[in-house]
Amino acid sequence: MKVIVTENKIQGGARAFEIFEKEIRNGAKVLGLATGSTPETLYQSFVASDLNCENLISINLDEYVGLKPDNPQSYHYFMQKHLFDKKPFKKSYIPDGMTKDVAATCKAYDQIIKEHPIDLQLLGIGRNGHIAFNEPGTPFDIGTHEVKLTENTIKANSRFFDNEDEVPKSAICMGSANIMQAKKIILMAFGEKKAKAIKEMIEGPVTEDVPASILQKHPDVTVILDTAAAQELDDKYKN
Repeated sequence: MKVIVTENKIQGGARAFEIFEKEIRNGAKVLGLATGSTPETLYQSFVASDLNCENLISINLDEYVGLKPDNPQSYHYFMQKHLFDKKPFKKSYIPDGMTKDVAATCKAYDQIIKEHPIDLQLLGIGRNGHIAFNEPGTPFDIGTHEVKLTENTIKANSRFFDNEDEVPKSAICMGSANIMQAKKIILMAFGEKKAKAIKEMIEGPVTEDVPASILQKHPDVTVILDTAAAQELDDKYKN
């Protein structure tokens, strides 16, 4: 893994965009994208740039089950607001949270990824080491699947809703097997609350107890941190 430490999340987003821009100009066509507060500065850099995204395909990591695309808390809505409304893509795939057949939707999403191999995958990381909604204990060899969200994840996401009861209890999510198929991966993390997970991901054993630790086995991973998220790392990883 290559580790890049920046002063703050704004600089982190700018560094991530530099990598995305270079890869796109070198021919990358399919981007795996993520939601949440972590990638917002990256998307701001996309929007502020002169980069043309009209020939790109995006495939998002996940979506809540039970939220319509126009729900302000859905990941469809997030992506439209932060990126697609301003930088339209040729095609954007996000799991259908309103599906009546979750298993069929997961199978179809695996096929989409197979037909459009991801050139560059963006990730965040949870405090417990989860990537996307792959919680501790999720098998490394799993593809797209429905995840029953843990109490901790529901609590963490409740800040985006009027009350905790409104937080969806499950999501459709790419599995670690999907993520590991990407040619190149960028993981971003900011803030001291992510420091323990980052240390375990990079320096700890590869274990399903820390889902992000599987990234140690990927040949091309760049981790972009601010100083707070990097504070527990061995000095040899800091540059």
